[in-house]
Amino acid sequence: MIRSLRTTYSTFLLLIALFTTMCNVLAATPTAYGELSSDMFTDGTKCAQCHAIIHNEWKGTMHYYAYEDPFYQKEFLAASNDTEGIVDIFCSRCHTPIGVVSGEIPPIDGSNLSDIARQGVQCDFCHVVSGSNGTGNAPFVVSPGNIKWGPFNDSKAAYHESEYLELYTSSEYCGMCHEVIHPINGLVIDDTYKVWKEGVYAEEGVVCQDCHMTPGITQFEANPGRAASGAKKRDHISTHDIVGGNAFITGILGEKKYSKMAVERLQKAATLSIDAPTIAQRGNNVSFNVSITNSGAGHKIPTGVSEIRQIWLAVSVKDRNGNEIYHTGDVNENGTIVNAMEIYNTILGDAQGEPTLSFWLAESILKDNRISPKGTVSENHTFIIPDEVTYPLSIEATLKYRSAPQHLIDYLFGEMVYEVPVIDMKYVSTNVYENEEDASKAIPSTPGVGVLGSISVLLFIAEYIGKRKKMI
Repeated sequence: MIRSLRTTYSTFLLLIALFTTMCNVLAATPTAYGELSSDMFTDGTKCAQCHAIIHNEWKGTMHYYAYEDPFYQKEFLAASNDTEGIVDIFCSRCHTPIGVVSGEIPPIDGSNLSDIARQGVQCDFCHVVSGSNGTGNAPFVVSPGNIKWGPFNDSKAAYHESEYLELYTSSEYCGMCHEVIHPINGLVIDDTYKVWKEGVYAEEGVVCQDCHMTPGITQFEANPGRAASGAKKRDHISTHDIVGGNAFITGILGEKKYSKMAVERLQKAATLSIDAPTIAQRGNNVSFNVSITNSGAGHKIPTGVSEIRQIWLAVSVKDRNGNEIYHTGDVNENGTIVNAMEIYNTILGDAQGEPTLSFWLAESILKDNRISPKGTVSENHTFIIPDEVTYPLSIEATLKYRSAPQHLIDYLFGEMVYEVPVIDMKYVSTNVYENEEDASKAIPSTPGVGVLGSISVLLFIAEYIGKRKKMI
């Protein structure tokens, strides 16, 4: 199989080379492996002398740890071993781009990597990107030197020249790395950019930077300030604490600020509602729906390495005394989700059509039940009301998130070396009463949503409308 992969990969590289030559007059040619030297790039600590705020925002993020991320290191080693090195440069192009364009990796142990190449997706690399050849698999063009590119057309700097490039204001900049296509079989492994491009946010003109480079978490919010000391004050400076939902790795690396930000982002991504009868009698078979809406993400949830991400509902029904009548979504002592109705993610298939968590071995998508931007999915739950209950009954639903299955982390790092945190993204509840009289005495709430859910939804809508007005 590996020999076949090598042959296919060689053919793939030849076709790419021919295609690039033919299209050279039409599009920029991506910077090739070993074309440059790492000493052509500026260390981020130098950038911090004038761009202290931006540098401090970036330091500690997953971009900062793109290469040093311990989970990436474990997966990278496994991928390299499984493919006999076929994916070494492919993976490294996004995780240590300076290491690739300077020819410092492989070897995959990083023994040839310069300090600057270990800085992951760092300041000078990002701002000497002078073009791209589209999106997917890092087709960037880099031109290290005195010119730094960015989103402003009137920047003046004492240390270097500044040039405007429209690419920095578009999702296509992010799409260079946040769209990953299998280098052998063309399977789209990470469709974050693709989903945005084909979705409602792109139609509305909302780009990645509007959510991920502003304080607004899931929508644009202005960040007045200066890009550098002594620079002109602007209505908005893009924040560089570019956070997704990874509270796990940032947490184990001790980056509490970014772990907390990731949790906040997850808690803004979705809304819940419950549609249940207000009145039901003992012995009744009660059916109710819990709906999840992707109300705050311009891509599917979860996204990224979505074959290991996990979103699910924990649902419970209890009577007034706390006696449990029904429950789903438990996590047992081994960290396994045992009775969730659905786990929302992507299931990849290997060459034999069996599920695999190793995306480098994937040849198909067996299942994708993730929630699309502004899309809604519903789960139907049923329970029988026992004879001995005390009303009212409380139906509670919590949307849960985990960065990876516990068994995968145990396999990579050792059993329970790291416990993957289970994050509550959203909570909602409602009550079921014995009769109309009791129901009429209860605090009014949106039917099927409950008081907490109603307030949450109303606040979200008000906040979203306000932020969109600012954008317009």
